[in-house]
Amino acid sequence: MEIDLMVLAGGVSTIIFAGSVMPMIVKAVQTRDLASYSLGSLLLSNMGNLVHSVYIYSLPAGPIWALHAFYLVTTGFMLAMYLRHEALGRKRSQGSTPAPAGTLQDSPESGPSSEFQQSPQVGSNSP
Repeated sequence: MEIDLMVLAGGVSTIIFAGSVMPMIVKAVQTRDLASYSLGSLLLSNMGNLVHSVYIYSLPAGPIWALHAFYLVTTGFMLAMYLRHEALGRKRSQGSTPAPAGTLQDSPESGPSSEFQQSPQVGSNSP
């Protein structure tokens, strides 16, 4: 059985590309921290993948199908996670109340706490 060099290259590149995305997915699942992602980027990635599917699935079955299916699943998954955690974050922030008076908070009137006062800059004339 002879494997075409192009199919072999496609299979290897599929494994490399999928492997490069997996750390991002694993980190997002473990930390639930999706603050570095933008909704616009995730939406465009998903729309682009859906449109690109018309072309990809018109090609003969091969490694590109597997790679594109992987991209469809991972971008869809990331969008779903983002929307889920964004919605949860909004519910939590709407349910939170302002800190009661008398709690430790810096205010513009009181100035910075002594622990965080700025030291004079080198060469400045301030006392």
